[in-house]
Amino acid sequence: MGIWMNSQKDNLLESIHSHLNRIYPDSKNHSLTKKIYNIFFQKKNPKPHDLINRWDQSDIAVITYVDTFQKANKKNIHSLEEFLDTFLKDSISTVHILPFFPYSSDDGFSITDYQKIEKQNGSWVDIKKLSKKYKLMSDLVINHCSSESRWFQQFIQNQLPGKNYFIAFKNKPDTQKVIRPRSHDLLQVFDTKKGKQFVWCTFSRDQVDLNFKNSDVLIEILKIIKFYLDRGISILRLDAVAFLWKEQNSECINLPQTHEIIRLIRLILDAYSNNTFLITETNLPNKENIDYFGNGNEANLIYNFSLPPLILHTLLFGNSHILRKWLMSMPPPMEGNTYFNFIASHDGIGIRPAEGLVPNKQIKAILKRMKQFGGHVSYRNAKHTKKPYEINIALIDALQGTIDNLDNFQIDRFICAHAIMLALEGIPGIYIHSLIGSENDHQQVRKSSHYRSINRRKYQLDEISQLLNQPSRQQSILYKLKKLIKLRKAQEAFHPNATQYTLNLGDRLFGVWRQSQNRKQSIFAINNISDQSQVIDTDSLNLIFNKEWFDLISNKKINHKKLILKPYQTYWITNL
Repeated sequence: MGIWMNSQKDNLLESIHSHLNRIYPDSKNHSLTKKIYNIFFQKKNPKPHDLINRWDQSDIAVITYVDTFQKANKKNIHSLEEFLDTFLKDSISTVHILPFFPYSSDDGFSITDYQKIEKQNGSWVDIKKLSKKYKLMSDLVINHCSSESRWFQQFIQNQLPGKNYFIAFKNKPDTQKVIRPRSHDLLQVFDTKKGKQFVWCTFSRDQVDLNFKNSDVLIEILKIIKFYLDRGISILRLDAVAFLWKEQNSECINLPQTHEIIRLIRLILDAYSNNTFLITETNLPNKENIDYFGNGNEANLIYNFSLPPLILHTLLFGNSHILRKWLMSMPPPMEGNTYFNFIASHDGIGIRPAEGLVPNKQIKAILKRMKQFGGHVSYRNAKHTKKPYEINIALIDALQGTIDNLDNFQIDRFICAHAIMLALEGIPGIYIHSLIGSENDHQQVRKSSHYRSINRRKYQLDEISQLLNQPSRQQSILYKLKKLIKLRKAQEAFHPNATQYTLNLGDRLFGVWRQSQNRKQSIFAINNISDQSQVIDTDSLNLIFNKEWFDLISNKKINHKKLILKPYQTYWITNL
């Protein structure tokens, strides 16, 4: 046993050293290797690396801010816990709590202290307690930190260690090649003890980028990871990770060193526990996004960023051609990997992931329609011009009509969008505001002057509880979504890694065939994505003749050759 343990240790040390040599080729890295090993394994033996799926069909995530639900004289995390336990306990397995740390801007993504919790939000004891009920996902915001952070204030004062933690220049370098998610100046001028310096700020002046070329920064981040794991966090969301490494005269996105750092973190997490995993947040064109799976050695999960704009396109135009074509081209994830499917979040609906998939003419039509529906469009800099980056709108308002008409199918269209997502290969992540049908919050946009505030409404806990406990639109939406979730959780064919085939049912329908890994169960998930009734011949589905088939949603047998689907109706046809 002792020999095996030593072998595991030696193999892990060798692997860590190998990754470090690729990140820092000009350093000897032996002492750095030992330092990293001791952060995680000084009191714990490493585990053997297994490519295993750490999830099943019962895994459903909810995405929420900790302060979405508030109550007087109550910490925000306690209000959130009360809401989850009351309305979602039987529906979800995982809670992605958006940044709950002290911050200076961007609703939590400008962190001033990674190891503290904003006082009104609660404590680490509360986090640990919540982790006993739900798997917890936390943001690891490591591309940047707040300009008010201790590290950056040390930089300003030319004090260790922070003085070497940021990317700064005396003279402004050429950054024309850099791909940007924002339209402000990349290099922001700060007065420091060393005089004026140009500091790299990818997202805002208040979000100063960390310098991973300094290995001390990497050590700091790994210590933070260990700190989170010890307090019940099991899923780490690598926020904006594509921008992590910078090289002059490059695009400064998706660089090899970024991928290598992710591989290093994945290696360590796999050796640390079978219950921890990584998810990368890379709002990029589809191929670049998928690259973050690596060879099964980077992210366990990647956000399926193309899904939100493509589902929006499908339901607005009443045409599934582009969604079908995209889905047929998506590679099935390896064991130990899967997609994180979502159609709404605290951010907007990304446009970049639709580039190369949706014709520009149709993108322009969508943007125009979203503005008519009360939404906004944010832009990014791209080679001396501005390009649309994301649509900021509540999903339910984005689906209040088609590209041409307003109609009475808003709720049906909204539920259909979720039914599509819930049936797909991967783990579903549902935004809390979708579950309760939150609409555009124009007042908060005016108050904050930020478009993203449109979909980040705060509720009094008593107010939303009352709405959900009595007949209301919110109650109806929650009931319908919970019904779909309950059905999904019970089907082996909806396992995140179960086989998936895209069905070719014409442009007015969208469907997939899911088959369980043991091949016992098949589900044909079929959606009418148009505002007109559609008819389908069941012979076209290849329903095996000696099996009885029924629809999970209506709980009725399929005993007719022809199925009529009302506008935006969904069938989940199964043999079990």
